[in-house]
Amino acid sequence: MKQGRKVKNTGIDRVFMFAVYALLLTFLAVVLLPLIYILSSSFSSPNAVSSGRVWLWPVDFTIRGYEVVLSDPQILGGFANSLFYTVVGALVSVTLTIAIAYPLSRKGFYGRGFITSIIVYTMLFAGGIIPTYLVVQSLGLLDTRWAMILPQAIGVWQVIIARAYLRNSIPDSLYEAAELDGAGDLRILWSVVLPLAKPMIAVIALMYAIMQWNSYFDALLYLKTDDLYPLQLVLRNILVLNSPGNGMDAAAGIERRHLADLLKYSLIVVSTAPVLLIYPFVARHFTKGALIGAVKG
Repeated sequence: MKQGRKVKNTGIDRVFMFAVYALLLTFLAVVLLPLIYILSSSFSSPNAVSSGRVWLWPVDFTIRGYEVVLSDPQILGGFANSLFYTVVGALVSVTLTIAIAYPLSRKGFYGRGFITSIIVYTMLFAGGIIPTYLVVQSLGLLDTRWAMILPQAIGVWQVIIARAYLRNSIPDSLYEAAELDGAGDLRILWSVVLPLAKPMIAVIALMYAIMQWNSYFDALLYLKTDDLYPLQLVLRNILVLNSPGNGMDAAAGIERRHLADLLKYSLIVVSTAPVLLIYPFVARHFTKGALIGAVKG
């Protein structure tokens, strides 16, 4: 049996591929170089950071910035609060999203098209900051942990993805077989739908978790007590308002300013590390879970 002849790339094809690789490498450099610079600066001495001698490699290697950051109670409290908001918020959001998307994906659910239209309408026309604030205030959620979880508990885009995934990826024959066995809707959801929807659940859980971890504006609006501040609001007080936490008051004068420059990079690494560590575990589900809902929906 003759093997197919290999197609030779023309000069235009080679130039095109070279341009594609060059463009991708440029994008990679634009994204990667700032990350390397931040990481290198976080492990450099305060004097090296302030003098601008750090580039792609740590200068006068030290972990002093991380020692100060991890010993500050305000930062540790903000980290614990952000972890609580992320975990609990993602669980609540995923539960509510599945509870909405599952009936909307069933063909026998009466009025599902009308309800879907109303949900999409809320994505295009929101109530606004002031009406939302008044609703949160009237419910007694101001300055509570639930103010960071409930107002943004359901994302319309996540509902659309979940609905499209459940509608297109789970055949009707499975529903019919489960109903013949006497299973109700809750039993079908728990025993049939959820095990088959793990990629989609991983995707929307990651979306909600990142949103909660980076939540800043909601905390600025609804929280007044320092003990409830998430990490992002603590970083704002330190980096933007230049108000160091309790563990940073020992340094004075020039040394304090140099240390503040170092702490900026250490704080950035600490705040982004959890998301970077979680992402590889769900990355393999991301393409499958997102594209099935987006392409077929």
